[in-house]
Amino acid sequence: MTQSSGNGRSGVLALAGGVGGAKLAVGLARILNPNALTIVVNTGDDETFYGLHISPDIDTVTYSLAGLANPDTGWGFAGDTFNALETLKTLGADAWFGLGDHDLALHLRRTDMLRSGMTLSEVTLDLARRMGVRHPVIPMSDEPVRTIIKSTDGEMSFQEYFVHRRSEPEVIGLTFEGADSANASPVFQRALENVEAIVFCPSNPFLSVDPILALPDVREMIVASDVPRVIVSPIIGGRAVKGPAARIFETFAHKPPSALAVAEHYEGMATHFVMDNEDAASRGAVEALGYQVLVTETLMIEDTHKIALSTAVCKMAGVSI
Repeated sequence: MTQSSGNGRSGVLALAGGVGGAKLAVGLARILNPNALTIVVNTGDDETFYGLHISPDIDTVTYSLAGLANPDTGWGFAGDTFNALETLKTLGADAWFGLGDHDLALHLRRTDMLRSGMTLSEVTLDLARRMGVRHPVIPMSDEPVRTIIKSTDGEMSFQEYFVHRRSEPEVIGLTFEGADSANASPVFQRALENVEAIVFCPSNPFLSVDPILALPDVREMIVASDVPRVIVSPIIGGRAVKGPAARIFETFAHKPPSALAVAEHYEGMATHFVMDNEDAASRGAVEALGYQVLVTETLMIEDTHKIALSTAVCKMAGVSI
């Protein structure tokens, strides 16, 4: 594992959300020391259910790093039970947002800590440490930002759209409510100013990464940075591995989902681009946008795949391992 570099900068800043982001975060954590990796996670999906503060992307990343994630879904706690949820249903709760018993314990503790006056960053770091995670997992902001889906069925939260409505409503717009007045969390701000490389994990660009970039000054700081900035495409062969990314691309980019469409979405933000072998034919078009391009296997099924891809990303960015 690498230590922090001798140039005074502190390793890799990874921007993550969802299962794809969590997978690459695991790979990076396997090859980088805790002082050489900061994982900043989307909180636009955060919601309140059953009176509790839920942070789905933070939990997905944390469970994955702790080795506790459900291997079948990529989210949730492996082997969880749902006794409390069944009781909630019996008691008349509209329990469409499925939380396991381990999940509920985490959310109870998080909510209690927040009510005591701790920030979401402080709570997240403490809970992750107690679950055995050594690398810092940081919310993008300590202030509330909510991804609001504008659809043909009206406006709704991301969880309403993705979980309750199963991504069925036609999406016609996105709003990151509160983003213009929220600040990047303190550790995130420091990382932006003192980092060797920035990695955009293979997360949904519109729903997982754009909320992070919507925070004041974040996009500008990334663009102005003189360090390697690496995009890992979440689209493989015109398909999203998980989630509604492919459909969202058609809605907002007005083009079929592809590695090239991802590169165009981030044009001007990054210097390097990683695409899957299936997309090699578009390498020239992506290079024409100004990226240095790596073509490799990006589908992460086993930990060996996560480590191999993370190693390739770090080598491309010039980060010592």
